Amino acid sequence: MKKSTVINSDISRVIAQMGHFDLLSIGDAGMPVPMTTEKIDLAVTKGVPSFIDVLENVLTELEVQKIYLAEEIKTYNPNMLAKIQKLMPEVEIAFIPHSQMKQDLNRCHAFIRTGEMTPYANILLESGVVF
Repeated sequence: MKKSTVINSDISRVIAQMGHFDLLSIGDAGMPVPMTTEKIDLAVTKGVPSFIDVLENVLTELEVQKIYLAEEIKTYNPNMLAKIQKLMPEVEIAFIPHSQMKQDLNRCHAFIRTGEMTPYANILLESGVVF
């Protein structure tokens, strides 16, 4: 059995296949995912698992150099923004329109769907390198 903290086989596989500048997305239960993007659906019920729980887990294995958040999170979900900033205080944040984020899902290796039910709880993680 895998010893590290990411034990979901699909998430672990996607992270292992990522290279520098590749994108992985984590988001709320309502985010529309393009048919061409792999969706790893973890949602069980409202709020389970939470966006932050999944993000914390992914960050144990993925080196992230930059994140992309919807500009709208500043207004409509400032509590989630604060949690994200606390988790990754040294990581550069780019704010983009939510409409652009939905388009950028086409460039992601995968989208991890959570049970999160708060607005704009979506993130694009840009992979860094560990050397």
